[in-house]
Parts: sequence; structure tokens; C-alpha cells
Amino acid sequence: MVEVLSGQDLIDAGLAQGKWFGKALAAANAVLEGGGSMDQAMQVAQGFAPPPVIAPHPAGSVPFHVNIEAETPEEAANVEAVSRSMTELMRTPVIKAGAIMPDACPAGPSGTIPVGGVAISEAIHPGMHSADICCSMAISTFPGVAPAALLDAVHAVTHFGPGGRPRGQQMRPPKDVAERIDGNLLLRDVMSAAIEHFGTQGDGNHFAFVGTIKSTGETALVTHHGSRAPGARLYSKGMKIAESYRKQLSPETLPQNAWIPADTSEGEDYWDALQTIRAWTKANHELIHEMAAERLSAKVADRFWNEHNFVFRRSDGLFYHGKGATPAFDNWADDATDLTLIPLNMAEPVLIARGKNAPNGLGFSPHGAGRNFSRTQHRKQKAGRTNEEIFAEETKGIDTRFFCGVTDISELPSAYKNAAAVRRQIEHYGLAEIVDEVLPYGCIMAGDWEVGAPWRKKKQRS
Repeated sequence: MVEVLSGQDLIDAGLAQGKWFGKALAAANAVLEGGGSMDQAMQVAQGFAPPPVIAPHPAGSVPFHVNIEAETPEEAANVEAVSRSMTELMRTPVIKAGAIMPDACPAGPSGTIPVGGVAISEAIHPGMHSADICCSMAISTFPGVAPAALLDAVHAVTHFGPGGRPRGQQMRPPKDVAERIDGNLLLRDVMSAAIEHFGTQGDGNHFAFVGTIKSTGETALVTHHGSRAPGARLYSKGMKIAESYRKQLSPETLPQNAWIPADTSEGEDYWDALQTIRAWTKANHELIHEMAAERLSAKVADRFWNEHNFVFRRSDGLFYHGKGATPAFDNWADDATDLTLIPLNMAEPVLIARGKNAPNGLGFSPHGAGRNFSRTQHRKQKAGRTNEEIFAEETKGIDTRFFCGVTDISELPSAYKNAAAVRRQIEHYGLAEIVDEVLPYGCIMAGDWEVGAPWRKKKQRS
């Protein structure tokens, strides 16, 4: 008579009862029916057992570096909120270390990595690079070109706001990038978006900034944007994959901090997809710069770029997540130079920096000036004055343009942290060396394209 393995046998072996018992018993008893031993059947059954649940770290057991000083009451409240969120984030079981930059500000519910946050992990956390994968900076110099002419040229060729370029104005990504998109399981369905959004810069704090290099007087274009719809779609898929692992591996971990194990097929596909999205984003920057040069019949003399919203894998095998944090360690990418860009606000210079790989920054520096207030809070602070008055005061001396034609006061200089304070703290904490600056001439941003949106009009009428 053939032996039969029962559910009680699995429980007696110390296995936790669950829905997986059915498949496990069917496979195990098939082994017995085929003449296998009870030990062999039990081994097969155990292969169906879910992985052990991983508990979060005890609160406060994994410290993080603080590279920010509160200089005002508003800043103190901001630092407290950021620190509280980082303390919760550091409970994530696979997290090894963390840091916050001088431009740190909260993002999302407590426990979410803040803007200006760094987290080192054994795994990949889509929520720690967010939907704006590879938000990045690029600079090109245009010798002999007047700043006014360059700003006009960029305005004519770029595209800000929602959606992509209309049909008839769309361009395909470079052939090698397109082939990589088609070759990745997670990106095969984003080619249409990769074409539609190529040559666009989005909305929010993304910009095209024209100025002059302080040391040489050369005119320069600096662009700031991320991976647009292709990146956002990859992020959504990544979060779903990470959530499925979170439910299995660590249900107590916050959903926004779910991770994808790097040594899985999903982890390998996602890592490859991230590198492909990075390549698309870099090509997008370069396209806008080249279109401006072509319109002016000008030549670009120099160019470099860096991302500040990405995941980097270092020689220790760990994943370094920079959420609004600029890499400041050597050879952070195959195409890295020793220089990076740190913008502050439209009326301040863009800093050209050389990283110092500071241990207290985990190899990162700030990505900009950050905010002490949400956009809504900032608008409330400006109540009683017209947008025109605020715009005139804060953009005096620079050519500031909003692509949609409507001023977005939440992107004016007063919406951001004090630029001088951020610079002081970069130096104080030894995060980067400022080697040059791009002095402001003018800037283009999306503007408040939602001002006439039906949902906003409905809210105003109610």
C-alpha cells in the first residue's frame, strides 16, 4: 500500500499551515505514487512553503546621517518631519544606512523617503526613486551665442506641460535606446510613450535655464527633467512587483518601502529597465540641446549631465537610492564626469560641483534647494497679492517664462529654501566642492497649466 503524506504530517514537521498545503501535498503524494520515499516527498512539499516573514528593524536601531541645520522655525519643523519619516523608513528590514541632505523636505506619508534622502539597501525599492525615475540635469555650453538668443531658441524647440508632443512633431529615440526598450520585458509596451514624450520636459519644478559660466562668460543651457511617461509606467510596474514580495516577505513593512530582491528574475529585469530608462532620459536632454543648437546654427563646445533621482549599485553590491540626491562618489556611472550640477532656484546660479564622497553623505550631495512648505502652503502665504505682483518682484532682472502662459508662483524663488543657507551647509558638511557657477539670465518652466482645468473650475464654483 502506497503511503500518503497528510497536512498533519506537514504541521508535525513544523510547517505553518496555509493555502500552499494543497499544491504541496499533491506534488508530494505524486512522488510517493511514483515510488519515491517519504523523505523525498517531504522535501518536495517543503519546496512549496512560503519564505519566512522578515520583521522590521526595531525603531531607532538603524541610525542615519543628518546633514541639515535648522536656521528658522519653519526649517525646524521641516527637519523634524524629515527625521521622523527617515526614522520610520530605517525600520525596513533590508535597509543598511541612510542620510538626509541640506535640501531635505518631506514627500508623502511618514516613512516615505524624503526629497534629499539617501538609503542603502540589499534590494531595489521602486518607491525610493519614485515615479520621476532619473530626474536629472544636463548642461551644454554655446560659445559665441547670446543668452537671449539661446533662451528664445530653447523656447521654440522644447515642450512643457502634460502629455507629449502632438502628432507631426514627434521624434523617435535613438536606435540603440529603442532596441533596448523593445528588448526588456517590462518596457515593451512603453514604446509609444517613449516616442510621444521624447523632446519634452514635463511640469512642476522642471526647467530650461540659460545663463553664463562665471569663470569663462560662455553662454550655457541647463535642463532639468526626468523620464516622463516611460519612467512613470515602469515605476507603476515596479511597485506592483515589490508589493507582491512585501506581502510574502515582510507584511509589516510600509507599502511605499516594498522591495524587489535583486537576485530574482524580476529584480534583474527591473534593474535592466532602470538602465534603459536612464539612457532614454539622457538622450532626451541631448535632443533638446541639439535642437536648440540646430536652430541657432551653433555648435556645442562642452556637455555633461547627472541624475539625482536614481538607484546606483556600488562595488559592495548594495543599492544606493538617491531620492533627490546627487551622486558625489567617483565613477558613479560609466558616462560620469567628475562634475555634477546643483540648481537652487531660477534667480540663483546653478552650482557646478565636484563630489567629495563624504561618509556622512553616503557618497551623495544635495540636488537643489528643496522646500520648507508645500505648494499649497506657499500659495496661502502669498494670499492678498496678485500673481503679477509676486512675479514682478521675484523675477526682477531675469527673463522668466512660463510655457503655458500662466504664472506658477509655487515655482518662484520664495517657494524654495534659502539658497545661501543650502550652500553654507554643503560646505559645512563637506558634501561637495563648488568649482564654478552658471549665472542666471533666464528660465522657462511649465507654469500653472491646470488653472483652467475643469476640476479646478468646479472646485472654485462650489
